[in-house]
Amino acid sequence: MIQPIVVGEPVAAEILLVGQAPGDKEPKLGRPFAWTAGKQLFKWFATIGIDEPTFREHVYIAAVCRCFPGKNPKGGDRVPTPEEIDNCAPWLDRELHLLRPKLVIPVGKLAIAQFIETAPLIDQIGKLHSATRAGLDLEVLPLPHPSGASTWHRMEPGKSLLHDALGLLQAHPAWKRLQKTMRLHA
Repeated sequence: MIQPIVVGEPVAAEILLVGQAPGDKEPKLGRPFAWTAGKQLFKWFATIGIDEPTFREHVYIAAVCRCFPGKNPKGGDRVPTPEEIDNCAPWLDRELHLLRPKLVIPVGKLAIAQFIETAPLIDQIGKLHSATRAGLDLEVLPLPHPSGASTWHRMEPGKSLLHDALGLLQAHPAWKRLQKTMRLHA
């Protein structure tokens, strides 16, 4: 893995978003989801009423691995190894213990696999799941990876399942409390 470590702003939040690992641009920009995948992710959230700065201010953003894993010789970013995932797991578990989130949003297959059983995305996206991690009972709402390399969220059934997932997010009590807080501070 290639340092520096990339983490989101410290936010006492009810919602925890978990990505896979930073890309190659995030270390220079100093924040997770700062480049292409982030732009797409924040477009999704804009459709349910929250812009990027407000999201970052109210949602804690973590990752399975905290450093850029490097490039894959075949293209794209290298997927972190099981050992790298295990080395970073205590950080995520500690964040879970500190925040005790009401909702966890894992983004992409690798992040989703840290919370619920591995299955095809069509069985995971668009559904609210119960999970246990770090001794905590969690509600988990997976999202597909917003990478430009992925077409899953741009074609059916992924497009409809992403829409369903965003609808579930918008209706979730933690999201409603976040929106209420935003209105109070507006």
